[in-house]
Amino acid sequence: MAMSAADIEALIKTALPDAKITVEDLAGDGDHYAATVVSERFRGLPRVRQHQLVYSALQGRMGGALHALALQTSAPE
Repeated sequence: MAMSAADIEALIKTALPDAKITVEDLAGDGDHYAATVVSERFRGLPRVRQHQLVYSALQGRMGGALHALALQTSAPE
Protein backbone atom coordinates (compact mmCIF):
# COMPACT_ATOMS: atom_id res chain seq x y z
CA MET A 1 0.00 0.00 0.00
CA ALA A 2 1.50 3.32 -1.11
CA MET A 3 1.86 6.43 1.02
CA SER A 4 0.80 9.94 0.10
CA ALA A 5 3.11 12.94 0.26
CA ALA A 6 0.81 14.37 2.95
CA ASP A 7 1.26 11.22 5.07
CA ILE A 8 5.04 11.44 4.79
CA GLU A 9 5.02 15.13 5.70
CA ALA A 10 2.72 14.53 8.69
CA LEU A 11 4.95 11.79 10.11
CA ILE A 12 8.07 13.93 9.80
CA LYS A 13 6.28 16.98 11.24
CA THR A 14 5.20 14.97 14.28
CA ALA A 15 8.82 14.04 15.05
CA LEU A 16 10.32 17.39 14.00
CA PRO A 17 7.64 20.04 14.68
CA ASP A 18 9.81 22.98 13.61
CA ALA A 19 10.73 21.41 10.25
CA LYS A 20 10.05 22.97 6.89
CA ILE A 21 9.24 20.04 4.64
CA THR A 22 8.65 19.60 0.93
CA VAL A 23 7.75 16.20 -0.50
CA GLU A 24 7.54 15.42 -4.20
CA ASP A 25 6.16 12.22 -5.78
CA LEU A 26 8.86 11.48 -8.35
CA ALA A 27 7.10 8.79 -10.38
CA GLY A 28 3.43 9.47 -9.69
CA ASP A 29 3.11 6.00 -8.17
CA GLY A 30 3.06 6.82 -4.45
CA ASP A 31 6.23 4.77 -3.95
CA HIS A 32 9.10 7.02 -5.05
CA TYR A 33 9.49 10.38 -3.33
CA ALA A 34 12.01 13.14 -2.81
CA ALA A 35 11.89 15.13 0.42
CA THR A 36 13.69 18.20 1.67
CA VAL A 37 13.64 18.67 5.43
CA VAL A 38 15.07 21.75 7.16
CA SER A 39 15.10 21.69 10.95
CA GLU A 40 17.02 23.36 13.73
CA ARG A 41 17.26 19.89 15.28
CA PHE A 42 19.82 19.04 12.56
CA ARG A 43 22.26 21.77 13.58
CA GLY A 44 25.66 20.30 14.35
CA LEU A 45 24.64 16.77 13.38
CA PRO A 46 26.35 14.84 10.59
CA ARG A 47 24.18 14.21 7.55
CA VAL A 48 23.90 10.49 8.34
CA ARG A 49 22.39 11.30 11.76
CA GLN A 50 20.02 13.83 10.16
CA HIS A 51 18.76 11.17 7.77
CA GLN A 52 18.42 8.67 10.61
CA LEU A 53 16.13 11.10 12.44
CA VAL A 54 13.90 11.40 9.37
CA TYR A 55 13.83 7.63 8.79
CA SER A 56 12.95 7.15 12.45
CA ALA A 57 10.07 9.59 12.04
CA LEU A 58 8.69 7.35 9.27
CA GLN A 59 8.11 4.65 11.89
CA GLY A 60 9.36 1.65 9.95
CA ARG A 61 7.48 2.43 6.73
CA MET A 62 10.70 2.84 4.73
CA GLY A 63 11.11 -0.22 2.51
CA GLY A 64 7.48 -1.23 3.04
CA ALA A 65 4.71 1.28 2.40
CA LEU A 66 7.39 3.71 1.21
CA HIS A 67 9.68 2.13 -1.36
CA ALA A 68 12.15 4.96 -2.05
CA LEU A 69 12.88 8.36 -0.55
CA ALA A 70 15.57 10.67 -1.92
CA LEU A 71 16.35 12.81 1.10
CA GLN A 72 18.00 16.20 1.55
CA THR A 73 18.36 17.56 5.07
CA SER A 74 19.87 20.68 6.61
CA ALA A 75 19.66 23.13 9.45
CA PRO A 76 18.16 26.56 8.68
CA GLU A 77 20.62 29.14 7.35
